[in-house]
Amino acid sequence: MSHPASRVLGMLELLQAHHQLTGADLGQRLGVDERTVRRYAATLAELGIPVVATRGRYGGYRLGAGHKLPPLMLNNDEAAAVVLGLVAADHLGLGTEAPATASALAKIRRVLPAPLADRLAAVRETLGFTLQPPEGSARPATTTLLALGAATRARRRISMTYRSWRGGVSLRELDPYGLVFHAGRWYVTGHDHRRDEVRTFRVDRISAVDAGEESFTVPDGFDPVGHVTRSLAGVPYTWEVEVLLETDLAQARRRVPATVAELTESADGILLRARAQHLDGMAQLLAGLGWPFTILRPVELRTAVTEHAARLTALAAREPVGANQHGYARGNG
Repeated sequence: MSHPASRVLGMLELLQAHHQLTGADLGQRLGVDERTVRRYAATLAELGIPVVATRGRYGGYRLGAGHKLPPLMLNNDEAAAVVLGLVAADHLGLGTEAPATASALAKIRRVLPAPLADRLAAVRETLGFTLQPPEGSARPATTTLLALGAATRARRRISMTYRSWRGGVSLRELDPYGLVFHAGRWYVTGHDHRRDEVRTFRVDRISAVDAGEESFTVPDGFDPVGHVTRSLAGVPYTWEVEVLLETDLAQARRRVPATVAELTESADGILLRARAQHLDGMAQLLAGLGWPFTILRPVELRTAVTEHAARLTALAAREPVGANQHGYARGNG
């Protein structure tokens, strides 16, 4: 680090990594005297990066709070962690509705050394995921998610405008106990004052959030993650269904509503995923589609389809009552 510009950047990196360092500490790490450290601080200030200097026994240098720094100085491991984290978050639906991942990755790539950027690009291009996000799942607004996070941490009751799965809109007062990301979707759980019970709400269905001044206390031992997973498991669905349809995605989406099943393309066809309370209803749906299909799970669905086929066969064999008398059965015109 012999060049002065390198030492200035080194000082910036040290201040980013530590809350505060004394002039002696900085000088020792940079290999310069304290007078030079003061000059480096002035140089950073001239570049628009405020460095706060405090005197006294516990004084030193620190970066000014709230300042938007230029691109962070990342080593190889840190850059890989950031890039892979952004890719995974985007794929799994962890981000918000704002299309920020691509622009963030582009900015990071521009400041990385070319060899490292190329190697990370190779990982991104060859990376596959076993976990798939829900097809077409809506993501929450950034402002909504940030407002919920702030209210949850500050223990402030909120008023929110919520749209149910049926499309009805209501105004709710909620004590938000926690935010949870589960199976590709964001949820907020807490005490719903309209129902006077702990409820779980999808964040992407919240269109407005207003935090009030009234505070609340989270019940001792309350586990937001556990509550959300239990509440979703308590929805009246018994069966997890997976079926391969031999058709294309456009045709499948025209026939199968998004509220009924999730549809994704695979190498073997269109994968239909759904939850069903009764398998006979799913058997009727599959029979009505008119496409060849392969049942992946559950095996009980095979029995339900066979029984449905038997019912259809029996119905097809029925003859109208009094057919012989009226002459419209057995080929009589």
